[in-house]
Amino acid sequence: MIQRIEERRARHPHRTPPKTAPRHVSDAAPEAIIEMRGVVKRFSNAAGEFTVLKGVDLMINRGEFVSIVGKSGSGKSTLLNMITGIDHPSEGQVIVNHNDIYTGVTESARSKWRGKNLGIVFQFFQLLPMLTLLENVMLPMDYVDMYDFDERPQRAMELLKLVGLEKFANKLPVLVSTGQQQLAAIARAMACDPPLLIADEPTGNLDTRSADTIIQIFEHFVEQGKTIVMVTHDPSLTSRTQRNIIISDGELIDETISRCLPQLRHRHMLEFTKIAQRRTFQPRETILSQNERVDHFFMIRKGEVEVVLKKVRSRETVISRLGADQFFGDVELLRGGKAIANVRAGSEPVEVLTLPRADFMRVMEESPITVEAVGRIVQKRLEQHRTADPRAGRRVHK
Repeated sequence: MIQRIEERRARHPHRTPPKTAPRHVSDAAPEAIIEMRGVVKRFSNAAGEFTVLKGVDLMINRGEFVSIVGKSGSGKSTLLNMITGIDHPSEGQVIVNHNDIYTGVTESARSKWRGKNLGIVFQFFQLLPMLTLLENVMLPMDYVDMYDFDERPQRAMELLKLVGLEKFANKLPVLVSTGQQQLAAIARAMACDPPLLIADEPTGNLDTRSADTIIQIFEHFVEQGKTIVMVTHDPSLTSRTQRNIIISDGELIDETISRCLPQLRHRHMLEFTKIAQRRTFQPRETILSQNERVDHFFMIRKGEVEVVLKKVRSRETVISRLGADQFFGDVELLRGGKAIANVRAGSEPVEVLTLPRADFMRVMEESPITVEAVGRIVQKRLEQHRTADPRAGRRVHK
């Protein structure tokens, strides 16, 4: 056997043997635990080839609690399968915990790596019915040979205690409730103390009380420094995560757009994502000038802007300061007329997304609920303006 291997090497001296384990990526962002770079996923069937993920770029930092949402068929599950190493990207690179988990990696090596670095919680629990809850939690430790054999029962019991199931440790899954089965599945996912937990609709089959318990446990893990990525359809859960990533038709929606205009339909958010232009203004640089025409809607990505009213004799009044995920230009676009105040960058550079007037107004006509939400902010800002300058009401078009 050794002789045949040496003969093959002699015939192909420049052939690199396939890597068997994920390799460290030297240029991975230090703070990131997940990086997806231009990830494309195509599937083929009798009807032909179709693309589910269309060049996804994503970064999730350590210690974040992130929710991923999207309509059925949007690509959520495929996105998770890329992160967990369950499926292969057609193009692009997936880096998890600073390791390229696909390039030159065997299935067996990736499975072992996954067992030590990822915890996965499924919607339907996936507990082995013939094993007790304690044995189910010990199973990942046995698979990757982690912790001494005699330590595993104690480790499993500590996790069951953490989720409130220590009294049910020796029961089979069928003898406990669905909520308790999911709690056991979470304990199993954390058995090898992974830095990253992936949860696919973890509360989809649970009542409200059980779902709340699950989220509280996730919040506890995040406080301990873990990273959690959760797919969910429940708005009450997305409101409790630190980031909400929306996927639509295989593409990610810009998070600044989704936070600034959350009432928009996903297709409109995606349209804005594609046409928005990114601009950076230096400290104290003027963005909008008072009494000039406003042709764009502005959304702040980073930094802060000052809304400044100029009075006679060049005196200034700072009406308000706006930060990340807030917007301006709305008063002028929705009410008509020219800029009612100066807008300038604050003490640090400001990064904004801009939308042309025509595109913004066209989409607003198709989204009355967004117009209503933005209109409330417009009214508040007009009141601030009138307070600062009583003459302003006469100058703003009704």
